[in-house]
Amino acid sequence: MKAWRKVGRRGWEALNLRIVLYAGNSDRRPERLRPIADRFNLDQNGVLDNVLYARAYTSEHQAELLDYVAAKFHEEAGVFKLLVIDSIMALFRVDFSGRGELADRQQKLAQVLSRLQKISEEYNVSVFITNQMTADPGATLTFQADPKKPIGGNILAHASTTRIYLRKGRGENRIAKIYDSPDLPESEATFAITNGGIADSRD
Repeated sequence: MKAWRKVGRRGWEALNLRIVLYAGNSDRRPERLRPIADRFNLDQNGVLDNVLYARAYTSEHQAELLDYVAAKFHEEAGVFKLLVIDSIMALFRVDFSGRGELADRQQKLAQVLSRLQKISEEYNVSVFITNQMTADPGATLTFQADPKKPIGGNILAHASTTRIYLRKGRGENRIAKIYDSPDLPESEATFAITNGGIADSRD
């Protein structure tokens, strides 16, 4: 499959799981896992050997990659545990612009999300997607403290089980807030992003 690039050379036998990462953002690279592996005293190449990475260039290509994902999950049943898509809406915003194409965009998005849900249920894989925020012009009329909203509309909101809102704190700190969840109460947690990955927040 030409769409996939296997990263690393040696296997990581200590943990029998693999993840799939495919991105619409050009700055996302699996090599970011190298310093994280060092932090936990893991072999860098062994960790990267358990990551399959693909770069999507259009929203149509992004949808086609799901066929490769499903085929790989079927081929190595029970091995893959996580599918990461970063970012789910980035390419849709490029390919569909303006209100005139909004209906087509949402229809294509709904098809991708439905496919993701079926893959998750059939192969018992967790799906983690990132999204973007946009300014909400109507928020100023209701005096909301944070006049931003996630893009993608109700279709994306209803397809997500748990939504987490991330925002920047002081310095390297970030704040994660449970935005919507069927079984988790609304709460916040503060953490820091370091060279070695996610760590406790820094005062």
